Amino acid sequence: MASCCCWQKKPCPIIATFVSFLLIPILVSSSASATGGGGNGSTTAQVLLRSGEEGLRFQRMKAQLARVREASVKTIQSPDGDVIDCVPSHLQPAFDHPKLRGQKPADEPEARPGNGDAEPMEGDDEALPQTWRSSGEWCPEGTIPVRRTTEGDLLRASSVGRFGMKPQTQSAAVRRDSTSNGHEHAVGYVTGGQFYGAKASLNVWPAQVSSPAEFSLSQIWVISGSFGNDLNTIEAGWQVSPELYGDNSPRFFTYWTNDAYQETGCYNLHCAGFVQTNSRVAIGAAISPVSAYGGHQFDITLLIWKDPKQGHWWLQLGPSGALVGYWPSSLFTHLGSRGRGGADMVQFGGEAVNTRPSGSHTPTQMGSGRFPGEGYGRAAYFRNVQVVDWDNNLIPAAGLRLLADHPGCYDIAGGQGGEWGSYFYYGGPGRNVRCP
Repeated sequence: MASCCCWQKKPCPIIATFVSFLLIPILVSSSASATGGGGNGSTTAQVLLRSGEEGLRFQRMKAQLARVREASVKTIQSPDGDVIDCVPSHLQPAFDHPKLRGQKPADEPEARPGNGDAEPMEGDDEALPQTWRSSGEWCPEGTIPVRRTTEGDLLRASSVGRFGMKPQTQSAAVRRDSTSNGHEHAVGYVTGGQFYGAKASLNVWPAQVSSPAEFSLSQIWVISGSFGNDLNTIEAGWQVSPELYGDNSPRFFTYWTNDAYQETGCYNLHCAGFVQTNSRVAIGAAISPVSAYGGHQFDITLLIWKDPKQGHWWLQLGPSGALVGYWPSSLFTHLGSRGRGGADMVQFGGEAVNTRPSGSHTPTQMGSGRFPGEGYGRAAYFRNVQVVDWDNNLIPAAGLRLLADHPGCYDIAGGQGGEWGSYFYYGGPGRNVRCP
């Protein structure tokens, strides 16, 4: 559950395939800013779209957005400018996937890790406080809230064809070899076994991102496969991404891929795949309130685990068990098999993109923008870091290794004991005297 804690205690340049296209300017009007800075009022965005495949993709995506709006049974205007469409669950984007067509949301798992006999609390809305619900409006039962994607969102993307996707070189970051691709990390990770899920509580911060081409996030990664073409990952957490959302608000997100970020997978509900079952959590919507430096700390608890019976990977918010939805087993290869098919690595921590403007390091923040040594109330943290074993039990993440790609820019330091179990502080300001 999101709480006021009182203890004392990705885009780098995409390698383009050069194809000869005749470029034709197309003027697109949008009600949202196309510059990635947020902004108020209407603007007219001009973008040079390729007349070939890029232009066709743009038109297909516009048609997909229109279908979501048409399916909506209720529209909610969020105070921060977001528009939330309440879409019948069986008409959500997930079921456009070829492997999911004609299906309906799966039944909830019969048992959950570590608390299979416990009854989840109903209506745990504060498991993830979000701005769009502050008006007191909700989506009806039987629907899911979908944050509306606008043409302005598409125009901000560096590539319409890869809108909502991470760059292909992201696989190097998971491999812990990201010194040259602009993605920098401070993470704790476990390897050397089979893992069937992961859980942790992490506090949420309004990290400052200096360029629309950069982002900052804090998340859990569940990983399996090789680092060539068949890497499977499941990811969830919070992120600040001006290019994706048009502002600097920390937002709840999900992600997946089954081919090392090449052609499959996406953030949130931007493509068919993740099946949402919760009517009161909007994936991609802003989280509010957030942590304040030297003040109240607000954190969220995330649990990702594999249902032993159906093989789906479920996402739960809060210790009381508010289910958000699941990644169907059919989406994956290594992570998709039923029974013993688990992950071979789990990661927890932060990631920031450094585009190195003018040759200097970006001042984009990771976490709170403060180094781990500042401790509670000032630095970002993960606490109660756990994994799920073969018998569907939550256990401490034994052998958790800590690694910072560039400790002078973003660092990490951990410990163990007390109410926090296995924990670590992480993050940093980016450019500073130790990181010129």
